[in-house]
Amino acid sequence: MITPEELVRAGLYPTEQSVIDEAMRVLWQKTPRLRLEWAIRQYQLGEISLAKAAAVAGVSFDQFKETLLERGIQPRLGAETIAEALEEVAVARRSLNAG
Repeated sequence: MITPEELVRAGLYPTEQSVIDEAMRVLWQKTPRLRLEWAIRQYQLGEISLAKAAAVAGVSFDQFKETLLERGIQPRLGAETIAEALEEVAVARRSLNAG
């Protein structure tokens, strides 16, 4: 397997960190399951709202809520802060505009 160091030596990337950043970006884009699992974890930790978690996972609010219920995770409904409420409104607007 090729290493980040070898890609830098070949002049294909300026730094090893830029190789890692690109690899992570591609992994994130090409692996929907990874996004979903990360969003669920962040939601469970209380780091992001349900609306933000759904957006990160790339699924609708209702789909994300259903996924939580299927896993035995009780969704926290309703924003706890004004910032969360505004985020939920923004996500809902984007969903309506996309559909």
